[in-house]
Amino acid sequence: MASVRSEDPTLKCHFKGHRDLVTALHFNPSNTQLVSSSLDHTLMMWNHRQQHRAYRFIGHTDAVNDVRFSPSGNLMVSASRDRTIRLWIPNVRGDSTPFRAHQANVRSVDFSPDGQQLVSGSDDKSLKIWAVHRHKFVCSIATHTNWVRCVRFSPDGRMLVSCADDKTVQVHDTLNATTLHTFTELKTSCTHVAFHPSGSCIASASKDGVVKVYDIRTRKLLQHYDIHEEPVLGISFHPSGHILATCSADKTLKLLDLLEGRPIYTLHGHQGSVTCCNFSASGEHFASGSQDKQVMVWQGNLKSVEPCKNLEEVEEERSCSPLNVTAQVPFDRESDKDDDIVVVEDFREEEGQQERSQGNHHHVQVKGNDVRDKRAEDELRNMLVKFESTLQHLSSQMDTLTQTCVILEQRLSMVENKVAEVAYQQQNMSKNM
Repeated sequence: MASVRSEDPTLKCHFKGHRDLVTALHFNPSNTQLVSSSLDHTLMMWNHRQQHRAYRFIGHTDAVNDVRFSPSGNLMVSASRDRTIRLWIPNVRGDSTPFRAHQANVRSVDFSPDGQQLVSGSDDKSLKIWAVHRHKFVCSIATHTNWVRCVRFSPDGRMLVSCADDKTVQVHDTLNATTLHTFTELKTSCTHVAFHPSGSCIASASKDGVVKVYDIRTRKLLQHYDIHEEPVLGISFHPSGHILATCSADKTLKLLDLLEGRPIYTLHGHQGSVTCCNFSASGEHFASGSQDKQVMVWQGNLKSVEPCKNLEEVEEERSCSPLNVTAQVPFDRESDKDDDIVVVEDFREEEGQQERSQGNHHHVQVKGNDVRDKRAEDELRNMLVKFESTLQHLSSQMDTLTQTCVILEQRLSMVENKVAEVAYQQQNMSKNM
């Protein structure tokens, strides 16, 4: 069977700016920008032309675990360890809306294909579906028994696939919030899942270095790849459905030819664990993020082929080794300096409830090359962080006082009712006498 490769993949550009491990990546639909999230509490939006400034979005108060563009590209959503998800407008104003989403770390988030809904997955073992424009909680699915690592919509929006530390992959119906099937063949925890572009198959990545492809109609394992020496941390399908990209803690990426059932490329370039990967909507590029804090954009150099509607059951071919491609990253250009980055920062105290966001879009402060005194900027940021902490403490105290008042009012009402009842009984006794 003919391979879909044309020329070897090449490194197109690389970006430096994050101050900690990169957790997730996603291209906007027009393929002009790429957003990344990080343990450094921020998002960064990159332009493919390195001479254009990057944007750093600050709003979360803890590590950001996942980020996705909406299908139209006019919104972004991020998931954080601070237990919230945030909707962002991806421009220099960076307006954002926080959702008080879960009781624990939120690890994954995704838009439905029509952009009308969100799904989030958390360490509280639940999935939650949200209405985007109403900022309203819709329903919850709580069938996992351990931390939910990843959740994704199907291409038609009718299903969800999720994976968790309970060593299962589950497929759910979004219409009635029920679980259709649970795949239990995994030997270790699953780290990432993805729908095939056809919607008929799913792929899973796990900590034992294995990637599996399942047919969700027959509920059978189609393909099994034991290809990485360490945990597989991310996967992404090429839009054609012929290629699957994988990334691993062994510092490599691999491209799998799903028609031939074998890896065709091993890509080297990152200096640490490769934590995430993502194909662009056109399939022309794919990106990778790493523990080394860098983002790399690769030129795929893959032939244009007809979309793959169905994958067949094949065994992994071991006789043919994948080609090795090593990217030489020039480290002389210090593109991670703050002078190259516009910071979009949110100082507003978040408002919200557990199941519904009460916050409105709000203005942010923009900084760039005009900020020269970094020490003053750091002092100001520290003051604002302390101020925000004080406000949160006061807000918590106000909540406690409010609850106390409600309890006192309830007790007072009970006493008044009791007094009225006793008075009525005495009045009746007086009449009878």
